[in-house]
Amino acid sequence: MNGKVILMTGATSGIGQVAAESLASMGAQILQIARDPARGQAALTRLQTQQPKAAHAIYYADLSLMREVKRVAAEIALAHPHIDVLMNNAGAMFGTRSVTDEGLERTFALNHMSYFVLTACLRDLLIGSAPARIINTASDAHQMGRIDFADLQSETAYRGNFFETLRYGGPAFKVYAISKLCNVLFTRELARQLAGTGVTANCLHPGFVATRFGAQTGGLISFGIRIAKRFALSPEEGAKTLIYLASSPGVAAVTGKYFHNCQPLQPSKAAQDDSAARQLWETSAKLAGTES
Repeated sequence: MNGKVILMTGATSGIGQVAAESLASMGAQILQIARDPARGQAALTRLQTQQPKAAHAIYYADLSLMREVKRVAAEIALAHPHIDVLMNNAGAMFGTRSVTDEGLERTFALNHMSYFVLTACLRDLLIGSAPARIINTASDAHQMGRIDFADLQSETAYRGNFFETLRYGGPAFKVYAISKLCNVLFTRELARQLAGTGVTANCLHPGFVATRFGAQTGGLISFGIRIAKRFALSPEEGAKTLIYLASSPGVAAVTGKYFHNCQPLQPSKAAQDDSAARQLWETSAKLAGTES
C-alpha cells in the first residue's frame, strides 16, 4: 500500500478507524471526511502516529447534505491528483423520521445518497487513477429490506404496523435495512457501469460490531443494541474485510460482489434485481442532479 491514496468516510471511530490506521501502517496516505472537528483532529493525530511520513488529511462535511458532499468532493479533487481507493463507510440509524433541508429522509440521505454523490463527483478522478477500487459498507440487514420507490423518503415506512414492528424490531431498523439494500444495489449497478475502466466496486457486511453505531438511535433499539454489543465482534474483527478489499491483490480484478469475512457471498434476491438497481441509480441521479 506504499504510496496509495485512500479516501474514507466514517473513519473517525469503529471499523473505519481501525481500517484507516491499519492501512496507514501499511504505507497508505489516508484522506478522511469527518463531521466533528474534535474527532477529526484526533483521527488525524492517530494516523500521523501510524505513518508520520504520509500526508494524511481530514476534510469536513455533513454527508447527509448533497451540497456538502459536492463541495468536499471538489476540494479533494482539487488537492489530490489521484485516488486509489474510495471507501464509503459512513452510516447511521435514526430512531424517528426527520428530513434534511434538501428534502431527503436522513437515513436515506446519509446511508445511500452520500455514497452515490461522493462516488459520482469523484468518478472521473478514480477512472483516471485506475487501477482503483470503490468499497461500500453495506450490511446483512439488507436481507430484510424491500424498496418502495414510491416511498424512498420513508413517509410511510416509519409508521409501521404491529406485525412490522415484530419483524423489524421497529420502523428505524426497517428504514435502515432499506438503506443497506440500496448500498448493495448501488454497488451492483456501479460495477456494471465501470466495467472496462479499471475501477472495481464491491460492498461488504462487516458483521455485528461493538462500535458507536446505534448509540443515538434512542428508545428500545438503542437499549437492545447496547445489550447485543456484549456479544458483538470487536472493531478489529469487523474491519478485516474492509482492509482486505482495499489492499489484497486477490481482489484486484473482482467487481460487483458482496463480501463477508473476506469471502464473496450471495446477497438477497432483492439485492440481485438489476432492474431495481437501474431504477435506484436513475432516481438517485435525479435527486442529486448528476444525470449524464
